[in-house]
Amino acid sequence: MSQASRLEGLDLARFLAFVGMVIVNFKVVMVTDADTGGLAGFTAALEGRAAATFVVLAGVGLGLAGARGLDRTLHVTLKRALFLMVLGLLNMTIFDADILHYYAAYFLFGVLLLPLGSRALIGTVVALNLLFCVMVLTVNYEAGWDWTSYSYSGFWTPTGFLRNLFFNGWHPVIPWLGFLLFGIVLGRLPLSRRRVQAALAIGGACALGLAELLSTLLTPIFAALDPELADLATTSPIPPMPLYTLAGIGAACGVIGVSLLVAPALQRLNILQMITPAGRQTLTLYVAHIVLGMGTLEALEMLGGQSLAHSVTASLVFCALATLYAWVWARWFKRGPIEALMRKTAG
Repeated sequence: MSQASRLEGLDLARFLAFVGMVIVNFKVVMVTDADTGGLAGFTAALEGRAAATFVVLAGVGLGLAGARGLDRTLHVTLKRALFLMVLGLLNMTIFDADILHYYAAYFLFGVLLLPLGSRALIGTVVALNLLFCVMVLTVNYEAGWDWTSYSYSGFWTPTGFLRNLFFNGWHPVIPWLGFLLFGIVLGRLPLSRRRVQAALAIGGACALGLAELLSTLLTPIFAALDPELADLATTSPIPPMPLYTLAGIGAACGVIGVSLLVAPALQRLNILQMITPAGRQTLTLYVAHIVLGMGTLEALEMLGGQSLAHSVTASLVFCALATLYAWVWARWFKRGPIEALMRKTAG
């Protein structure tokens, strides 16, 4: 597989992660009451996994960029981190679960750690997860949170901002930075080899299954010792414990491996060419799904009180329209609007 084909496989993985994130976020703003059944299980499985896959893919991209030159990558990434921080904080004014300002921190620390070898990066991933466990047991994880409305008080204060960014926000640097670092390691692998792609797909599925199995076995054991210890074995993204990280890494590897494997076949069927433009414009589409997607839902009075089926349908309709837009846009422009703005301002 050529370098171009490999990157198109990664664009497919990025597109799938985007679809998963839209489904999760639309569910958050549309569905008020808990639902059950197969659809509920499907959407629950996406929570935290789609976003983690996005971050791992960002790490893959950073790793590939670093291979082309560390000095230029450092310079460009630092400027892009600032761009993402500003954009993310603007987005926070309308969507509390923004991930872009966290991305800024991931890229800042990730590019500084880029010179480390793969073993050192994996060691850092493990250390971040152990550190988070210590912090959860010694620091009040619920500080600032109102779990009934999922609102966070004090975010715009220095203390609240740093606490949210590094410890108890939606995607805290500790331990979420580990997803980006793991992605850097993946970017150093010969991803064009079918054996590596198959290993990622199979290994990712095994890691995800192992995380869920260990969670099922350990949760009642920890709960018997102390109910508060049960969270240590969760695979839920809140709080993001080590088994959640393992599940997120497993999901990301599975999606990346399968995407790379099927990309050539989809390309021959002329399907990949319709999808990859959206995969290359995920920054633009991420902002669009909040500003335009959720804005439309608000105008239609569909925020809250909706069924899970309605939220998933709305998600898929938006993703279909976004895919069509990206395909049309790519016929005349190389990059999406926000991607082009970031390149112009940050390199």
